Amino acid sequence: MAVPGKNQTLDHQRFEQLFKEHFAHLCNFAYQFVKDRAAAQDISQKVFLNLWENRASIDLSKAPKSYLFTAVRNRSLNYLRDHQRYRSRVLDLDIHDLDQRKEADEPDLDELRTKIAQALDTLPAKCRQVFEMSRYRGMKYRDIAEELGLSQKTVEAHMSRALRGLREALKDYYLWWWMCWEMDWSLIFC
Repeated sequence: MAVPGKNQTLDHQRFEQLFKEHFAHLCNFAYQFVKDRAAAQDISQKVFLNLWENRASIDLSKAPKSYLFTAVRNRSLNYLRDHQRYRSRVLDLDIHDLDQRKEADEPDLDELRTKIAQALDTLPAKCRQVFEMSRYRGMKYRDIAEELGLSQKTVEAHMSRALRGLREALKDYYLWWWMCWEMDWSLIFC
C-alpha cells in the first residue's frame, strides 16, 4: 500500500483504501472497550474523520495501522470515561423488572435512612468511622489513612467489612441499596 510521507497529503484514494482495509477491524476493536456496536462505529468514524480533517499534519509514513488503532483505543477510553458517570448498577436492571415493582413495596427515604443508621450502629466504631469518612465526606482511602494514622490496607479492610455488614443488613432493600451506592451519600442524610 502506498502511504503518504510526512510532507505528502493524504489523497482521497489513499484515504478510501485505509478506510476499506481497517474500518471493520477498528469497529471490532472499539467494541471490545465500549460493548456497544453503534458507539464503536461512531468512534471509528470519528477517527477517520479526524484523519481526513488533519491529513496535512498527520504522519502516516511509518505505521498507519498503528496510528488508527491507537486513535481508536484512545477515543474508546475517552468514551468510557465520559459515559461512566451516567451509568449505574440500577440502570443495568431491566426496565420491565422495575415496572413490576409496586409502590407499596418501596420504602420511603425516611425508612431507608433509619435502616442505614441502624446498620451503621452495628458496625465496629473504626469501620463506621472509615465508612462515614469515605461515603459522607467523600475522602479517598489514602487521606483517611493519613488522618487516622492507619495504613491504606487497614482502611481498605475496614471499608470492606463495613460494606459487607451493610449489604447483609440491607439485603431486603437491594434496589435502594444500589441506588444509594451510586448516589452522593451525603444527600441521604441531609
